[in-house]
Amino acid sequence: MILAAPRVPVATIMAKLLFMLAIACLALGIAVPASARPLIDCPLRNQPYSIDSPLIDVLLNPAARAAMDRAAPALLRDLPSFFGGTTVPTFSVILSVRKAAAWRNVPPEALVAVDRALRTVPLTAADKDARCARYDIAPQSLALPPGKPRLLLFEKMTGFRDDPSVAAAHTLFVDMARRNGWALVISDKGGAITTANLRHFDAVIWNNVSGDVLTLSQRDAFKAYMERGGGFVGVHGTGGDPVYFWDWYTDTLLGARFIGHPMSPQFQDARIAIETSPSGIGENLAPGWTMKDEWYSFQASARLNGASVIATLDEGSYAPGALHMGDHPIAWTRCVGNGRSFYSAIGHMPATYAEPHYVRLLEQAIGWAAGNGKTQCRAGKQVATRSGS
Repeated sequence: MILAAPRVPVATIMAKLLFMLAIACLALGIAVPASARPLIDCPLRNQPYSIDSPLIDVLLNPAARAAMDRAAPALLRDLPSFFGGTTVPTFSVILSVRKAAAWRNVPPEALVAVDRALRTVPLTAADKDARCARYDIAPQSLALPPGKPRLLLFEKMTGFRDDPSVAAAHTLFVDMARRNGWALVISDKGGAITTANLRHFDAVIWNNVSGDVLTLSQRDAFKAYMERGGGFVGVHGTGGDPVYFWDWYTDTLLGARFIGHPMSPQFQDARIAIETSPSGIGENLAPGWTMKDEWYSFQASARLNGASVIATLDEGSYAPGALHMGDHPIAWTRCVGNGRSFYSAIGHMPATYAEPHYVRLLEQAIGWAAGNGKTQCRAGKQVATRSGS
């Protein structure tokens, strides 16, 4: 009789090997490489299993997955492959068990049973290591080329990754920097987001970043960078995850929570209306234009959360269906302490990054976020830039 050995997630095996390497280095008096140090400051590392856990964390633990299967057999049955992956990037990073159950029409009483079952699953050291395996902390040396403003193009994704849109945006930002004489550095590593690195940049561009990508210390570094006067530009998928596990990011940096986009059809022509903004973003683009894309809707208008709206969607020009918002901002700015934040939900279709109006809008937004616009942010408020500054 041959017994099959239980399958151990690769992330768990790698975490154990790195831990053993670190112990061996310490025993021999050898400096431990950053890449070999056990990563212990990842978000949710110590959170007990529940329906609010990221789906990937449940899928990584055979006992947790079995408990969920027993309580609600239909939840994972015939789950689309891109929902149930455990190798990043994967959609299971940006779904909680609760959100997955809602999409799978799991009845409330079964969801209660799932939560009860998950809370009985012990959280082991191996589980914690597996959760942290999708983050990185290796120091990143970022050499700045000549030019100003100084920009970091950040492209780490652990959730949804649409390669064509990411590539199109990447090409646009690289070409835009070359055309304008900007200094542009590109990284897809969370280890680039440190206090020492960020002090060299006027703004950070998040290119369709999806999933929780920063450790707790990296989060702290980025939050402090923004509050002290840094700049942020986020496009499309950067604000389009079904579930977030960092409230500051969604509620303060972005200022709106994504709830979905139409699927029938997914891509539609829609009219974009430009509003007059003190920042100067949108100048020479009034009154707006029509283009085709995947149109995001949000839980509430960013305007209600203090955003200065740059562009809105004319909901009469396309079919939002149940995702109707009324006031429907699609691009806006926010002040985060002394920092400047710009977000645009436009950008799923690669062609959007060649649309002349949108290219101009992003060019103006990057200039503003880097501190070269008509306004600055002071203590959370947008104020006119002083003449000559």
